[in-house]
Amino acid sequence: MRTLRFAAAAEAVSLTILLLNLLTTHTEAVASLVGPLHGTAYLVTVVAVWQIPDTRGTGARWRAAVPGIGGLLAVRRLRHDRSAPPAGPAVRTADPS
Repeated sequence: MRTLRFAAAAEAVSLTILLLNLLTTHTEAVASLVGPLHGTAYLVTVVAVWQIPDTRGTGARWRAAVPGIGGLLAVRRLRHDRSAPPAGPAVRTADPS
């Protein structure tokens, strides 16, 4: 999970840097340095989510595949799933009226 959080943050930060560079100076050196970093962070994010056994059926794997923010979406989904109480059988109560 630590690798996923780090890679997701690197993916989002590197995308921000690439977009800011594109919108401002469009310096080729920045794109040459940060572009491969962004691509590597994206791949590490996708692989890291698939390595976590609890991600099957949670939707985190598909969220991780979204370029740019997928890692953050997957981390958020996994945190939500771990904090939710386990699903048990539905218990019906009698209507008090």
